[in-house]
Amino acid sequence: MDLSQFHSPIQPEFAGNTTGSAWESAGLSDQQLVDFQNNGFISGIDILNQSQIDALRSELEEVLHCDHDGREYWYEYHANESGNPDHVLFHALGGWRVRQGLHDVLWIPSFLKAASQLLNDQPVRFWHDQLFCKPPRHGGVVAWHQDYSYWTRTKPMQHLTCWIGLDDTNSDNGCLQYIPTSHRWDLLPSVGLAGDMNSIRNVLSDEQWERFQQPTAVELKAGQAAFHHPLLVHGSFENRTAQPRRAIVLNVFADGTQSDSDEVLLNGVPEISKGKKMDGTFFPLLFDPKAG
Repeated sequence: MDLSQFHSPIQPEFAGNTTGSAWESAGLSDQQLVDFQNNGFISGIDILNQSQIDALRSELEEVLHCDHDGREYWYEYHANESGNPDHVLFHALGGWRVRQGLHDVLWIPSFLKAASQLLNDQPVRFWHDQLFCKPPRHGGVVAWHQDYSYWTRTKPMQHLTCWIGLDDTNSDNGCLQYIPTSHRWDLLPSVGLAGDMNSIRNVLSDEQWERFQQPTAVELKAGQAAFHHPLLVHGSFENRTAQPRRAIVLNVFADGTQSDSDEVLLNGVPEISKGKKMDGTFFPLLFDPKAG
């Protein structure tokens, strides 16, 4: 079943955490909002409890096997996007259509309240999700990039990324790495997501490249998230540990974002004509702060 037809949580592990008390305790501080504006990111935001982490890990384990049910609903599915068996990077888009937990995570109050605040208190609409898995000892890299370089088929740029660890992440297992304040740079060309960490060098000035000599490693506990600006340059290095490094990424935009292309925006999704609002079944409204 294609779960995109359901626009509310399904599983009790997630539905029970969308009540009034969960909303009351959600939200970012004024200092966190200032930090996001200054640096282009914030991190260490609690999103998932242990039951939810366990549910998502189990579902990810299921979909790592290429013959799983529901595989026809993925927007993209790469068992190894790097193409190199010595540096494996599992990467898939569209998990919310395939498994209930991957679907329900979209409606967690701590995610939605923070997302709306970071989008200047605008209503939050879903763009797409991503799953990443770096297997033990030979997990590949995610090369330096800006998210919006892959999203220019939508406008205006009022997007936001929430990166949630399903494992404790650190520099040894390939945690997220940021270049602080790079969200103030112009849009850079996309240079590929898997393979060479240094492929971005060819599109940078010498001054910009100097910033990559001291990136900020974002170490998170399982269930914690980092939020970042669509122009913030980020990536992650290899997993050198004996355990997998798994993550789910939730990408959203402010309500009112439009298509800027007459081509299909995501594989398997009906096209939205250029200039038309992004909405409907595949781009549901997740949260409106004015709705109460």
